[in-house]
Amino acid sequence: MAVWESVNIISNGVACAAQAPLIISASRATDIPAFYSEWLLRRLEEGYVRWHNPFNGKPSLVSFARARLFVFWTKNPRPLMARLEALDRMGLNYYFQFTLNDYEAEGLEPGVPPLEERVATFIELSERIGPERVIWRFDPLLLTDTIDVERLLRKLEKIARRLQGFTRRLVISFADIQGYANVARNLARSAVRAREFNGASMRALAAGLMERNREWGFQVGTCAEIIDLSDYGIEHSRCVDDRLIARVFAHDPLLAAFVAAPRLKDKGQRKACGCIPSKDIGAYGTCPHLCAYCYANSDPEAVMRNYRAHLENPCGAGLCGG
Repeated sequence: MAVWESVNIISNGVACAAQAPLIISASRATDIPAFYSEWLLRRLEEGYVRWHNPFNGKPSLVSFARARLFVFWTKNPRPLMARLEALDRMGLNYYFQFTLNDYEAEGLEPGVPPLEERVATFIELSERIGPERVIWRFDPLLLTDTIDVERLLRKLEKIARRLQGFTRRLVISFADIQGYANVARNLARSAVRAREFNGASMRALAAGLMERNREWGFQVGTCAEIIDLSDYGIEHSRCVDDRLIARVFAHDPLLAAFVAAPRLKDKGQRKACGCIPSKDIGAYGTCPHLCAYCYANSDPEAVMRNYRAHLENPCGAGLCGG
C-alpha cells in the first residue's frame, strides 16, 4: 500500500489523523458514479471519507486535501455526469474506466441500464471529456453453456463498431471463477453454468479479437492477467496508469511529479496488476447492479439493505452507514 502523506482533519468535532492520497479510486469495490455520486459530492465538500478495510473491518479516514485525480470505475456514469462541473470547479482531474459488456440476452447484469442506453451514455461522456479519458472495459469475459469464444467475439464486435472514435483503449479480463469465492457463489445462485478460460481459449479469443481490431484500431490490454498475449498485440494494461496520467494531466504539477518518480506498484492489488498506487474509497456489498459474476457482493439481500440504509442516510461519512 502506498504511504500517503498524513494530515489532520476534524471528524465529528474531534481532531483526527487521515491519509491524504493524491489519486482516488472510486471504486473497484462498488459503482460510485452510478449509485453514490451525490454522496461523493457531499464528502468532497466535507473534505474526507471514512473507509472500512474489507478484510478486517478496521475503519480509517481518507482526506481529499491533496487529491488531484479520481479514477472512476463504472457501468453507468450517467448520474455522475450531471455533477462533473462541480468536480471541474474544484480543480479535480478524472478519467473513467467504463465497463460496457453485452450480457443483456443472458440477464447476467440485472441492475444495469439497457445496452443501447449505455452505449449512448459512453458516446456522450466521450464527446464531453474526450476519448482518451474514457476507457472501454469488456470485463469479465465469461464462458458459459450458451457463450463460447465465438459468441464473445460477436458481442465485442457489436459494441466496438459503435465506439470507434469515442475511445482509444479496450481493456479485457477473463473471468476468474475459482479464485474468488463470491464469483462462484453468485454464478451458482443465478444458475449460470460457467467455466474457466484456459490457455487455448484465451489465445483463441485474443487471435479473433485482434483480427477484428484491424478495423477498429483500439489499443488492447488485459487487466491483471498473467498470460502473455503480446504476440497478438495485446499488452498488460495499467488501469490506474502512470503513462496516461503523464500524457493527459501534464498540466498538474503534483500529478506530473508523482508519475515522473521511480515507478511504484500498487501492492494492494493482485500480483499481475500493473496499476500505480491509489486509494480506493468504496465498500463491498453495496452495488445494486447485482451482476451474476460479481466478486464484491456476497449476498444480494444484504446489498439492497445496505443501499436502502444509504438512501435513508446519504450524508454518512462512509458507505454501508460507516
